[in-house]
Amino acid sequence: MHNNSGAMPLEDTMADLEGKEAIDQARAIISAGGRIDVDLGLSLYKNAPLMELGELAHSMKKKMHGEKIHFNLNLHVNTTNICVLACRFCAFRKGSKHEDAYDLSVEEYLDRVRPYSNSIDEVHSVGGLHPEWTIEHYERLYRAMKKEFPHITIKSLTAVEVKHIAKRTGITIPQTLTRLMDAGLDVLPGGGAEILVDSVRDRICRGKESSLEYLSIHRAAHEVGLPTNCTMLFGTVETLEDRITHLDLLRKLQDETSGFQCFVPYPFLPDRTRLPEAKIPSAEEVIRTISISRLMLDNIPHLKAYRMNIGDDLASIAILNGADDLDGTVEREEIMHSAGSNTPLNTGMDGLIRIIESTGQAAIQRNTTYSRFKSHTLKNRSEPKRLPVAR
Repeated sequence: MHNNSGAMPLEDTMADLEGKEAIDQARAIISAGGRIDVDLGLSLYKNAPLMELGELAHSMKKKMHGEKIHFNLNLHVNTTNICVLACRFCAFRKGSKHEDAYDLSVEEYLDRVRPYSNSIDEVHSVGGLHPEWTIEHYERLYRAMKKEFPHITIKSLTAVEVKHIAKRTGITIPQTLTRLMDAGLDVLPGGGAEILVDSVRDRICRGKESSLEYLSIHRAAHEVGLPTNCTMLFGTVETLEDRITHLDLLRKLQDETSGFQCFVPYPFLPDRTRLPEAKIPSAEEVIRTISISRLMLDNIPHLKAYRMNIGDDLASIAILNGADDLDGTVEREEIMHSAGSNTPLNTGMDGLIRIIESTGQAAIQRNTTYSRFKSHTLKNRSEPKRLPVAR
């Protein structure tokens, strides 16, 4: 913004200088193999020129993954929208007597998977905190999934779901995780982190697990050999300082366990939710957050541009600004679309490859645990098959 004399206001000039100095300092630290600390991370977040910040994050991504951008073939199936909590930001949750409430039986769950079983290798499955289900329900579900679809990885349960299941069943968190793994659980998706600052959590998700509990549940998962992802919901009531605190806490746990495989930052979507005071992030702020996340989380291998939340167009920009993953084909999704997402659900593999190749990068199909990879290009793709539509 310029004043009437045409000169830049002093505060804008100072911010520009601080931003350029922060970029230079960060570049030097990264080149020397060092780590960006909390203070520098905050300075970059507040002041760094967006283009230079994105270029620096992209250079770190290239150092880690080259020109590769990852995706997978997955399906989202939510077990239930019934929840004993009522988080203020959540548009998905329903009370048990609500006309739109549902809780899938094991057979109903399998029915949702069957039409896609030949075209996916992962089911992503989270849900509400059901007032009646204990661990036995999830054990039956995962065993049935593995029996019918042994090739499909099960990525399921947020930390608060694990806590709720343990409490309902009367067993410890490690016991819960071990039993679920024995039944077929492969990965925790990492949802529910929101912001790992309890003063923020008290405002947006009172009654959910505390910051310490989220971290301790993921630590317990890592200790029993269960890999996890981690997330950050930003743009509710938190400050930039809160976001940096969140990233630093994840980084510290990863230093201890090396159990996080992917970080997923996503902005709050305001439609049909109960948080009118939320500070909705702009597209620029989304990209800035993704870039800062890549620079701060130097020990978490992958960073996802979660297109179900930010949309395909913004995701294509994000993979040039630090992100190396687009999530997957998804096929159906309820949580983000309940909150206002209009990302199409029919993009398919060719669509994902097209997004990636439009940025000049290579499309790499991966499995849930980032241990198997396959390169794809539109030039070598045959006529795509039409996927069945679930009725």
